[in-house]
Amino acid sequence: MELILRGGTLYDPASGKSGRYDIGFKGGRIAAVERGLNPEQARKTVDVTGKTLVPGLIDLHTHVYHGGTSLGIHPDNHALKAGVTTFVDAGSSGPGNFVGFHDHVIAPSRSRILAFLNISFPGIFGFDLRVGECENLKLCDPDAVLARAREYADHIIGVKVRVGEFTSGSNNIEPLMLAKQASDKLAKPLMSHIDRPPPSIEEVLGCLGTGDILTHCFRPFPNDPIDLSGGVKKEVLDARARGVVFDTGHGKGSFGFESASKMLELGFEPDVISSDVHAESVIGPAHDLLHVMSKFMALGMGFEKVVEKATVAAAKAINQTDIGHLGVGALGDVTILHEETGSFEFFDVIGERIVSDRKLVCDGLVINGTHRQ
Repeated sequence: MELILRGGTLYDPASGKSGRYDIGFKGGRIAAVERGLNPEQARKTVDVTGKTLVPGLIDLHTHVYHGGTSLGIHPDNHALKAGVTTFVDAGSSGPGNFVGFHDHVIAPSRSRILAFLNISFPGIFGFDLRVGECENLKLCDPDAVLARAREYADHIIGVKVRVGEFTSGSNNIEPLMLAKQASDKLAKPLMSHIDRPPPSIEEVLGCLGTGDILTHCFRPFPNDPIDLSGGVKKEVLDARARGVVFDTGHGKGSFGFESASKMLELGFEPDVISSDVHAESVIGPAHDLLHVMSKFMALGMGFEKVVEKATVAAAKAINQTDIGHLGVGALGDVTILHEETGSFEFFDVIGERIVSDRKLVCDGLVINGTHRQ
């Protein structure tokens, strides 16, 4: 083996395995998960006593086309603080500029990057100018999406669309319908953004089917998931029943404590916790995936549950079987972390504040069997 992590406490939601285990890596994959591995079996041993080992975290909603779009952050510079080994880019690029994203960011990155391809040909090109890429339907070409997605099938795991007042304008839900055509033809999931209506969350959910993803699922009013009586909207419950995936996608404007706490109180958890980290949200209030996971812990969700929603649940949402778990033969991705205690402030996108006595902190990563600290 090339590497052993020794002395840590393992938690793997996929298998339910927990306790003191060592993890060995060979050829970029997990080669052994056993108690008391002999350090002489490996070229390098890292002592992680006192730390918790979980599957490499998967951030299902990020923007990491660094240098190619105004919202992109540098994945490798962000990964260690965030605890993320796999970034899923949520439509930063479209068919017209995905090649640049692949060649200049994805290929040289130490972090793993998968991508939803934007239905809009240039991707999210005017983020800082508040120009919606779906305001002009001439840019939304399902045929171009199909061609590019098939060319880069190993990296493009679905189709992304942004609809709402700021992103599709008077086109309302039409870009979503075009994106749905492309994703159905590809047999890969569609991820749909919502912002201020129109369209409403009810209209968007009505277009999504089994395996499709609604991101920003705990938005504040308007387009929140709570009805006027204080219950979960019927369209939200119906969508979950038919297999729509509900993703947090925190971002700068898409996560409210009022919505989240009420939904959790009603027994409706997000399927996936993600950050929607980009050039603006990285400085707050999203910051990074561990920060968002810590917010859910502050709202009463247990450590085991938040880890599940950023590992095996995220992998399932994008049909990836080699990541999100610590089984022998899986890709060699591990997040090394601990819970820090103290007094920590957390803010939602409208400035509401909560205080917690703990937060999650990353102490190191293993990506493809290589240790980073």
